Amino acid sequence: MDDVIKLDKIAQYNELFGLETFHPLVAVVDLKNATHYPTRFTINYGLYALFLKDVKCGDIRYGKQTYDYQEGTVVSFAPGQVTETELLPDVKPQARGLLFHPDFIKGTSLGREIKQYTFFSYASTEALHLSEEEKGIFTDCLSKINTELARPIDGHTRRLVVRNIELLLDYCMRFYDRQFITRTAVNKDVLTRFETLLDDYFQDRKALENGLPTVRYFADKVCLSPNYFGDLIKKETGKTAQEYIQNKLMDQAKEMILGTDMTVSQIAYELGFQYSQHFNRIFKKNTGCTPNEYRRQQN
Repeated sequence: MDDVIKLDKIAQYNELFGLETFHPLVAVVDLKNATHYPTRFTINYGLYALFLKDVKCGDIRYGKQTYDYQEGTVVSFAPGQVTETELLPDVKPQARGLLFHPDFIKGTSLGREIKQYTFFSYASTEALHLSEEEKGIFTDCLSKINTELARPIDGHTRRLVVRNIELLLDYCMRFYDRQFITRTAVNKDVLTRFETLLDDYFQDRKALENGLPTVRYFADKVCLSPNYFGDLIKKETGKTAQEYIQNKLMDQAKEMILGTDMTVSQIAYELGFQYSQHFNRIFKKNTGCTPNEYRRQQN
């Protein structure tokens, strides 16, 4: 792997691409104006960043996965994420975007609510796929921020820029929600794979090796981040991924309680619980009775 660039300052990014710095904590960038750029680089982000890719100019990798972006998509990164980018030969990057330091939004409503913008916490293969109209909205928001940054900094600058960043992120959340509707076929396929993997988890007795099934386990299996996967399942089923898993767990527990002579402790162990007391609490919370009471009631 190349040396990792720890990107903590706006000026570092601008220096990487030969761009001018107008504000130390926030920047609107257009890579068409880049005077130089590396062809392969790895960045550990200490900033928030969103880019609208006008042309697919190479691959972006997060971990072992290649980021799912094409022309006209938005990719987003948050502090703590590490990405490796490799540009195609003889293709100049064409992307417009926004970078801002976490300190810039501290003490603001955006700073308090930044975690609601879940697209920032995607960890593998997701991007926002925009329509032509949505791309226009995105670039218009960037233009408003850039106009404000081009003015001399005064007592209103930070508040106005933060409000416009918040507006841009709100639009991105709208695009994100719309994407779950327009990509229904893809989402249904993920849900089908999830259901199959969940059935296999218990049929193949993976709980004995891995313990209780987790959202992260299934998200990894379908090559999605836990946040994106959880949002997808919620949109498709009305239940959280954790609720979906727990319902399957309880169905499996009821089958074993009524269909076998295994003790409650043995069933708890087979399902991945470390302690039967934990299993008893979860079962009672979901059914209103203990496993032994459930067995007696059904006999």
